[in-house]
Amino acid sequence: MDYYYYNLTPLQEDDHRKHATLVKDIRRLISKVNTESFEDLIMVDALQRLEIDYHFEDEIDLILKRRYLQVNNSDLFEEKNVYHVSLCFRILRQNGFHTSTDGFMKLKGTDEKFEGKLRNDIRGLMALYEASHLRVEGETILDEAEQLSRQLLEDAMMFLEDEQLKSMVIQTLENPYQKTLPLFNLNKEFKGTILQELAEMDFKMMKSIHRTELDQIYRWWKELGLCQELTRARDQPLKWYLWPMAALTNPNLSMQRIHLTKTISLIYIIDDLFDVYGNIRDLTLFTEAVNRWDVNAIEELPYYMRSSFKALYDITNEIANKVYAQHGFNPIISLQESWATLCNAFLVEAKWFDCGQIPMAKEYLKNGMVTSGIQVVFVHMFYLLGDHQATTKINHDHAIISSVSRILRLWDDLGTAKDENQDGHDGSYIKCFLNEHEGCSIKVAREHVLTLISEAWKSLNKESLSPNPYSPTFIKACNNIARMVPLMYSYGDNGSLPLLNYYIKVMLHDTF
Repeated sequence: MDYYYYNLTPLQEDDHRKHATLVKDIRRLISKVNTESFEDLIMVDALQRLEIDYHFEDEIDLILKRRYLQVNNSDLFEEKNVYHVSLCFRILRQNGFHTSTDGFMKLKGTDEKFEGKLRNDIRGLMALYEASHLRVEGETILDEAEQLSRQLLEDAMMFLEDEQLKSMVIQTLENPYQKTLPLFNLNKEFKGTILQELAEMDFKMMKSIHRTELDQIYRWWKELGLCQELTRARDQPLKWYLWPMAALTNPNLSMQRIHLTKTISLIYIIDDLFDVYGNIRDLTLFTEAVNRWDVNAIEELPYYMRSSFKALYDITNEIANKVYAQHGFNPIISLQESWATLCNAFLVEAKWFDCGQIPMAKEYLKNGMVTSGIQVVFVHMFYLLGDHQATTKINHDHAIISSVSRILRLWDDLGTAKDENQDGHDGSYIKCFLNEHEGCSIKVAREHVLTLISEAWKSLNKESLSPNPYSPTFIKACNNIARMVPLMYSYGDNGSLPLLNYYIKVMLHDTF
């Protein structure tokens, strides 16, 4: 993928003054919202959808804590309003509050089914559908709510005459908030508002920041020289940058985005070493060198692997030193272990291919979740954000990592095109599943994979709830990585990535 981007200028002095004024005006607006009509939660929803919530963290925190106490200590939803029940549940859940599903029981009739009057409440059905995607394992009432709301909304499409409402229904069904980057679930209700004005200024500022970061990354990548030595490896610094850009949306996290891009670039390069370049002997030597974490091991490696190992060693130590300088803790052991775990898993995959073995689907998926590289990214991000105590470690066994790893690996394997048209050899969960279940159709196998992805989202939802050892920034980043996955692996004609292309076009080229 070879993309260009325009020269974007930062905010001028007058814009900075206007920006500060808008923030103050919105802060006053928040203080005056009518809680009786749930305008406070509607406001929180708008701020988060527009990605300007980081300006108002204290105000949002106060609103959410007040609502959470109300939900737990009063019969807030006695009026059985599906929109308010669903909105309150979703906003609290997506902000880490472990809200009960009891409010949805009030929407059921005496026959234990959702009341028929919901059929004509389009706004309420959209809210119910959105809320259902925050469910965790065992919340069968929300499994039922998703199926019902989807079916009723699809039925409603047959008779809706309001084109704007119909467009909103389509948008909701295709891009539920919990599983979609904010860019894809904006709607016209914010147009002409003070919120939209601030969002546009923030968007302009972020484009300037992205431009500066991309310039640094391109210079770094060119100076590193790996793409000149490994001519068949991927050379895609922009694509690698898109992961941190989507994950860490706060403008103040520039250093973290740049270092994460370096980490991700190495995951792709090492993946290519295993898939495209190395034989089993060479790959074993490389894996042993990573496990030993000894820079002198370079001399024992084949010539074509030496620069990659040196880059891995130097960049990982650079990140560890940066974390130590900022947070007073050196995570080098955890960072090194994450790379060793990744290379060990890559080697297992290489040995399967070398001997023509098709593993059991469960065995393939367990290993493939590691080769997704998510655990390396999350471990590095965890420490770069300062999300640790001296006794805290995070590794691939943590449920928040395994949930996103499962989502990425299965989405990747659903792809019908070769990633980047490479000549390497990748496994496939579907291939393993079909080999294990003789006579099973590809359609059934794909439906099974989609079920596994849904279950992984339930696990991620659970791990995102408080209490947990992670900061809200880390939790949001993990969820954003999961939301980014469909963009990276939804192939169109000729191996194209239309959703990813659209994301790049809007985030780096177009106006808001």
